[in-house]
Amino acid sequence: MSKVIDISKSVYELCREYPELQEILASIGFKDITLPGMINTAGRIMTLTKGSKAKGIPMEKIKEKLIQRGFEIKE
Repeated sequence: MSKVIDISKSVYELCREYPELQEILASIGFKDITLPGMINTAGRIMTLTKGSKAKGIPMEKIKEKLIQRGFEIKE
């Protein structure tokens, strides 16, 4: 079964579906995601696209890293 990342979903929803995603996103540059409570607050409204813009991390880099970790990207 493939792991599909729907980039229209919030980071909170994605991390609930795939708990390992939190650590992967932190390694890409979303360091705040590991702070206590952050996933339950900002994560509920933040999408990967919004996070990409806010952190200055190219969306292509995020997609590339997720694909390397076995995820499929749904736009």
